[in-house]
Amino acid sequence: MAFRFEIVKKDSFSQARLGRIETDHGSFSTPTFFPVGTQGTVKSLTPEELVEVGVEGILGNTYHLYLKPGHETIGRLGGLHAFIHWERPILTDSGGYQIFSLAKLRKISEEGVTFQSHIDGSLHFLTPELVVEIQRTLGSDIAMVLDECVPYPSPYEYVKASTQLTTQWATRSLRVRRETDPALFAIIQGGVYRDLREESSKALVQMDFQGYAIGGLSVGEPKSIMRDVLEWTTPLMPENAPRYLMGVGTPEDILDATMLGIDLFDCVLPTRNARNGMLFTSSGKMSIKQAQYAEDGRPIDETCLCYTCRHY
Repeated sequence: MAFRFEIVKKDSFSQARLGRIETDHGSFSTPTFFPVGTQGTVKSLTPEELVEVGVEGILGNTYHLYLKPGHETIGRLGGLHAFIHWERPILTDSGGYQIFSLAKLRKISEEGVTFQSHIDGSLHFLTPELVVEIQRTLGSDIAMVLDECVPYPSPYEYVKASTQLTTQWATRSLRVRRETDPALFAIIQGGVYRDLREESSKALVQMDFQGYAIGGLSVGEPKSIMRDVLEWTTPLMPENAPRYLMGVGTPEDILDATMLGIDLFDCVLPTRNARNGMLFTSSGKMSIKQAQYAEDGRPIDETCLCYTCRHY
């Protein structure tokens, strides 16, 4: 599949850069944010509404789509783009985050991960090779290697062994990748330990990946630690490849990471917060369900020109 990244302009006062990524399903500018459509849909929004607000790409979840409706079903129906009527780029994650979030339902080995389905209790064994195959069948534009996202805090020795396993899985993923496959991104792990982040970065950069992600952040660690890890790790990533920070989504975190040279973000935060009545405004967070707003006729944000603030 077609994939090309170019840097359009660099900032003179920080590491921020403007870029452009081209795929078979169109191009998009970076830095950018992909909303999460776990099962092929960004909750509460239609694809048409996403286009209307300027979303250039979305993220789908390999693990959840594999369980239901199944990647083979989606493949027979024309791939994920056709299945959800989305004509712009799609990035699919690998299931690594589910190793973290579904810890009670999985068992890790050197060969892969055994999951007990949260739907019907059935057992499923995901290997790095199968994860590449699933994403190939889904037809996404950017695919991620299988990795382990470790929780915070985790002991040094555990994180070291996990990081080495993620590197082994990345090597196996590359071996089965085909020229017609989605662009394949590696995931740098290492927890909050600088030497492990450096070790992971060095090993993965030596391989021929089309992009690099930082995983294992925004899993409970303080903001100051997350920033430290980004400051250590981002300079170790290739300048001529996209840099993706996984699972980070507050406006402040996105701006901070952009200034450090990150190009791509994803998070469930915008739609999850909106469904629960928590809004981001120019003056900070607002909980719209509070009684003080029940008969308040003002716009949510009087400095904002978005459709909602102009009409409601």
